Amino acid sequence: MAFDTGLIDWVAEALAPVGTVTHRRMMGGATLYCDGTVFAILANDVLWFKADATSDALWDDAGCARFTYTMGEGRSGTMNYRRAPDDVYDDADAMREWAGLGIAAGQRAPVRKKRTGA
Repeated sequence: MAFDTGLIDWVAEALAPVGTVTHRRMMGGATLYCDGTVFAILANDVLWFKADATSDALWDDAGCARFTYTMGEGRSGTMNYRRAPDDVYDDADAMREWAGLGIAAGQRAPVRKKRTGA
């Protein structure tokens, strides 16, 4: 499944004053990084910002749904990413504000240890 590279370009342009945005493809979408910190994912051409216990109340107040996905056997799962508010798609200030929450959540997240081959 392809994803909208134009949206990634927009995110990078809007966040240029904050840092450098890069991405890595994942399961038909992309993981977005700002200066190496995971802060968002792109799935089905929808932007989802990283959230955590510190920022969840702000996302809830804005009515931003939690990312859910379907697993095998009809089960579903969730990840603590929140759907971006509509205004981030055409307002650079809004993009920086909401992405800033995602960047901060990414910076607070514990660092994952890399797996070593066995």
